[in-house]
Amino acid sequence: MQALTREILARLIGFDTVSSNPNMALMDYVLGLLAQHGIEATLIPDPAGGKANLYASTGPGAGVMLSGHTDVVPVEGQAWTRPPFELTEAEGRLYGRGTADMKGFCAAAIAAMIAAKQRPLKTPLHLALSYDEEIGCMGVRSLITLLEAAPQRPRFCIVGEPTGCQVATGHKGKVALRATCIGREGHSALAPLALNALHLAAEFIGALRAEQAEIAAHGLKDGDYDVAYTTVHVGKMSGGVQVNIVPNKAVLDFEIRSLAGDDPAVIIDRLKARAAQIVAAYPDFPEAEIRIERLWDYPGLGTQSEAQVVHFVKSLTGANGTIKVAFGTEGGLFDARLGIPTVICGPGSMAQGHKPDEYVTLDQMTRCEAILAKLLDRLEAGL
Repeated sequence: MQALTREILARLIGFDTVSSNPNMALMDYVLGLLAQHGIEATLIPDPAGGKANLYASTGPGAGVMLSGHTDVVPVEGQAWTRPPFELTEAEGRLYGRGTADMKGFCAAAIAAMIAAKQRPLKTPLHLALSYDEEIGCMGVRSLITLLEAAPQRPRFCIVGEPTGCQVATGHKGKVALRATCIGREGHSALAPLALNALHLAAEFIGALRAEQAEIAAHGLKDGDYDVAYTTVHVGKMSGGVQVNIVPNKAVLDFEIRSLAGDDPAVIIDRLKARAAQIVAAYPDFPEAEIRIERLWDYPGLGTQSEAQVVHFVKSLTGANGTIKVAFGTEGGLFDARLGIPTVICGPGSMAQGHKPDEYVTLDQMTRCEAILAKLLDRLEAGL
């Protein structure tokens, strides 16, 4: 692993960029570092000014974009044995929050940009760093808006999420939803005379589980995924004040992670119909309701295995095959909104991400650097 990449990674890990925190200090560091090497970059701040995306290029034209996010997930409640916001090396591993997901790749990409500036590239290298990926790929959307208005867009995109440096061509799309269940409050001693909103929520969870069972049994399948079908998952449920009050409101948050061939809108319509059936069973409670709202979403990625970007990145990695990943990325947005052919390829494994003592191996970082070095060779030759 090169000294510059390691130095950059240590600095990136030192910034506590949990999604609830600002990332501007990290971006100012990257902006200054690139400027030292004669690379101009653009910051796209959020309305509050505490967070920003960054976009930089080594020259004009349609080149290859390296994309990474700078936010990380929280460390609270996790049993870390090493300082999470300090890079620590032990037994061939680099520990720290974000080393795998995905500041390891960001560090290598920044170092590659610096190296690219010193070479006579015929095709430019672009760098995109975003915020708030971990809470629904929210921050990158303003960067995409900027690129939509640009005279030229990148020819290819490599999203450096951890794939063990394998070439990943796809991931599922995601829709986050909320069901608000309205009943009628009452004293628990007279509970049968009221309508318990938690009971409505429980019935709706039953409907979600039935939908999942139907999809698993009869829905589309894609064997490239660990879970080969579209999934429906409840992640949070809340309601009630205290035990002697029948609650009049309950809220549950759920998600749909869909295969490319499944339209989540169709699934949502089925769930709305089932919610109406549940409510209709309580005609004595006209206020009864199960209201479903869409919170946010991002599209899946389904790059064809014969696409030019796939052959190109496979030539950099030396790989023969491709994989698909279970987790979502910003790649689907680059593909769907900008039409940029995209693959996912980065160091480390998501099996180490979001956990205490998160790490990326030195071998993986060295492998990533070698792939990016080959990329610069190709850009110098004009692809």
